Amino acid sequence: MKYTSVAALIAALSFAVPAAAANVARSTRPLQGSAPAAVDSGAAEAKPGEAKVAEPKSKSAEVKPSDGKAIDAKPAAAKPAETKPGETRPADSPAAQKGAKPAAQAAASAAGGATTATPPPPAPEPPLSRADALKRANAFFNASPVMTADFVQIGGDGKRSEGRLHVQRAGRVRFEYAQPATMEVVADGAQVAVRDRKLNTQDLYFITQTPLKFLMKDKIDLEKDVTVEDVKIEDLGVTIFIEDKATFGGTSHVRLIFDPKSFKLKQWQVKDPQGYETLISLFNIDQAKIPDAALFKINK
Repeated sequence: MKYTSVAALIAALSFAVPAAAANVARSTRPLQGSAPAAVDSGAAEAKPGEAKVAEPKSKSAEVKPSDGKAIDAKPAAAKPAETKPGETRPADSPAAQKGAKPAAQAAASAAGGATTATPPPPAPEPPLSRADALKRANAFFNASPVMTADFVQIGGDGKRSEGRLHVQRAGRVRFEYAQPATMEVVADGAQVAVRDRKLNTQDLYFITQTPLKFLMKDKIDLEKDVTVEDVKIEDLGVTIFIEDKATFGGTSHVRLIFDPKSFKLKQWQVKDPQGYETLISLFNIDQAKIPDAALFKINK
């Protein structure tokens, strides 16, 4: 049972700091009392006693003025233009000519737009380098001395547990495991206590014996504080591989996994000296809320 607690401690304390209107042709109405549009010049003048009747070409166009002259008026007939197949005759009405202007302007605008050069696409961002990845990881850890997050832990035996993580640098950490888990891990800055609520036991360790103890510092610099074995940059995440030779029981290997866009810490994985691996995933990270100081108190 004690080894199980130590393995859980190494895994749990692997971290202390952590989205155009229609055109209408208007016909001009003749003025009232005006003469008809066309007058037949061949109309005969009426003489007394002689009834000469002009043959009206249109009854509606015959007008008999008061002076006795018969005037044969021919209405102005607009002969429709013959349109051949495939040929369009432009409209003669002022309204049609007026409506043609926006169309011409639109055509001219389209022609002008066709000659406008399309701006080149933005240049792709350069690939992330090792130095840039470490710099952004440091920026995440140093952004705030406090953090609260939900976590899910998968142990070396495949067992899943979850809970709430509270962090306040330097050195204060609390893992609250939800039921049915009975374990708690609390660090007060100097010591780490591994508690079992069911068995009512508590084991104490020095904080220097835990992996990622460098994260307990006020200012973190991965290149200076630990041995960075490798940096792997992929679309799904940026992984920083760390070796810690001073953990309880021997050398531990740690992997820090960051989101490639926001560069928030998504997961970390610890491989203890005995070869057991524990994976912890973080969700709902809050780096603004200050945890209650009572959460980090160890009753000895």
